[in-house]
Amino acid sequence: MNSLDWVVLISYFGVMVAIGLWSHKRVDNVSDFFTAGGKMPWWLSGISHHMSGYSAVMFTGYAAISYQYGITSYVTWSFPIAIGIAIGAHLFAPRLNRVRSRLKVASPLEYLKSRYNVPTQQALAWSGVLLKIVDVGAKWAAIATLLSVFTGVSLNQGILITGAVTAVYCTVGGLWADALTELGQFIIQFVAGIAMLIAVLHELDGFSTFWSVWDDLPSSHHQPTVGPYTLTFLLAYLFIKTFEYNGGMWNQAQRYMATDSAHSAKRSARLSAVLWFVWPLVLFFPMWVAPLIIKTDKPADSYADMAEHLLPHGLLGLVIVGFFSHTMAMCSSDANAIAAVVTRDIMPALFRSVRAWSARTGLLAARYTTLLFLALSMAIATQVNSPFFGDIITVVIKWVAGLMGPIAIPLILGMLRAFRRSGPTAALVSWAMGLIAFYLVNDAVDGGVNLEYQISVPLAVSLVLFIVIGCLKPEDTPERDAILASLNSDDDGSGSAGAALSAPGQDAAGRTSVAGAAD
Repeated sequence: MNSLDWVVLISYFGVMVAIGLWSHKRVDNVSDFFTAGGKMPWWLSGISHHMSGYSAVMFTGYAAISYQYGITSYVTWSFPIAIGIAIGAHLFAPRLNRVRSRLKVASPLEYLKSRYNVPTQQALAWSGVLLKIVDVGAKWAAIATLLSVFTGVSLNQGILITGAVTAVYCTVGGLWADALTELGQFIIQFVAGIAMLIAVLHELDGFSTFWSVWDDLPSSHHQPTVGPYTLTFLLAYLFIKTFEYNGGMWNQAQRYMATDSAHSAKRSARLSAVLWFVWPLVLFFPMWVAPLIIKTDKPADSYADMAEHLLPHGLLGLVIVGFFSHTMAMCSSDANAIAAVVTRDIMPALFRSVRAWSARTGLLAARYTTLLFLALSMAIATQVNSPFFGDIITVVIKWVAGLMGPIAIPLILGMLRAFRRSGPTAALVSWAMGLIAFYLVNDAVDGGVNLEYQISVPLAVSLVLFIVIGCLKPEDTPERDAILASLNSDDDGSGSAGAALSAPGQDAAGRTSVAGAAD
């Protein structure tokens, strides 16, 4: 990097902070902070949903997969995510919007208190928060690794710089700041991605590279499934990502909740699905052909090395900004989602005084919780390459994919009328046994288990138990049926269950609720 690249990078950080400060004027209460007050346009929600779904891990961990195996990085990653989101556009996105608009909540988990019970809500909340601290820690480590390659700063310095900038805009502006910065980040990434693609085509055979390059690459590079990324892995990943990207990853649920109607949420999901189908192809192609341009013993550094080799200064700075944009988008949105769960689900259950907080106090608590989460995840980031966690891609694929299912199953399927008989027992047992299954397939089985089973068995166990226990021990009640009726009605108007679920002690704007105060 030279001075021009530094100007681009510092300017980017400055714009992100400025957007956060501007968004501050749009945040008056916790509803604005966590769900944009239900006023986010569908197209902004869709871009934000897409951008908050992946990070700089794509340019490190998945760059390594692309360098070694080729197109399987797309076939077994972004393609199943796109399919899963397309499915969720009809099944889950509208219902998640109704969770906010009809049940008057600001956190994706608030409705679980009445759909199941408080212990179920708390089990999912605590386990999800702990998982996301590790997940986001891996994202900080990934972007700090890239920063180290380009600038020579240490891993810990990179974590501190990116975390501090993210903390400013996402704690000040809430979900509005997240979405608007993600829009800016998408534009930056679009320009940077196209620049990198053009540079690679110029280095090789021009436009004809798209079809002529494959004979020069290893035969494995154009096989859709290869190495550990088998057909079974692909199906397992589709299975998992359908749940994860439709609300199991709480920040994604917030994007649907933030739109003005269920119809807008559906349009948002469709846009995100299209972006997942198309845009990763642009980003991945340079990674697939990287072996023809550079040779490296560290495949995770291949994209960064290639950018330094091909791009002039200024454009190189823009590509580096693109790396930052993805990670900061995901980490800031995760921080907002976790703050929502902590302040709206966990704290009211632990402390009765929280239920009487004013709107101002609730908003301050949301901001302080966001800062605390970012600090903890940054601390974890310094340890992500330790023997306990493994390398970055292991954390992201195995830990997150394997543990997401048990947390997501009761949350996502609990909205569907077909699972109305599955109550608190089914939810808690499926959650607990899914976590135990994760331990068994990852640590307790001698000789190890293939990656596809490590990530899919926990979710499969949770899914089967959630359904079977619901059949053997049905726990549907008139109150729970009313909630499901509200979420499954096609009318975008208010549902009958809305008044009962303001929140554990507060409504979405932070005012004391009668239902919550009576708990």
